[in-house]
Amino acid sequence: MLKQRIMTALVLLAIIVPAITGAPPWVWGLISLLMLSIAGREWGRLLGSTLGSWLLCAVLAVCGASYLFWRTTTGSGALPGGVAVLSAASLAFWISVGLISLVRGHPIGSGWATGLLVLSACWVALFELRLLGAAMLVSAMAIVWVADIGAYFAGRAFGRHKLAAHISPGKTWEGVAGGVAAVLALSMAVVMLAPQASDTVFSSRLVTQLGWPIGAAILTAFACLSFAGDLYESLLKRRAGVKDSCAS
Repeated sequence: MLKQRIMTALVLLAIIVPAITGAPPWVWGLISLLMLSIAGREWGRLLGSTLGSWLLCAVLAVCGASYLFWRTTTGSGALPGGVAVLSAASLAFWISVGLISLVRGHPIGSGWATGLLVLSACWVALFELRLLGAAMLVSAMAIVWVADIGAYFAGRAFGRHKLAAHISPGKTWEGVAGGVAAVLALSMAVVMLAPQASDTVFSSRLVTQLGWPIGAAILTAFACLSFAGDLYESLLKRRAGVKDSCAS
């Protein structure tokens, strides 16, 4: 499992890093849109419809390409109001319907509209973060990476209490604590050792503008939401009877 994660990460980094750091933002916009459109196809496949999966993929691609063209050609530095609404709706889904699904052990609200909502919000966030700078984007994505790595090793070393045995038997509360601790520790290190990065690094900007208590609470929430999203995907795969969502 660890070897597979490392190999996947290396392949993705070989594609993602040059697109983020050495190309205009629209290049990353296209690459990330391609990845999220493929994710749309997988979401539809988990719902049991081949035609629907390709339709969701196409809708994501067309909507994303239209937004990318408009955002790139207008050159406006202001964030469109619709993005805030989209992001708020996606967050509301994860906090309400997503968490209820985890408690019940059944993925409610997992239809086409939900897939379009959460995947569109994810792509827009990735693109808008890149417009704020390569470091801002990478440091924001690093929250999920660090949380996952911290949870993996903490769970392996100290895991005793199952987080959701009916969904994913391998995940533990100790793993969650380790993942959150890793995110907070790295964020603290960046703030203390690189104060000049307060405007370019996601966690540093949070802490600088909101203070440590609120910044740490938001970082903790982001890490926990990444775990919740992982469990929700496990629910979808369990219902569809597949082991890997990328399987053909």
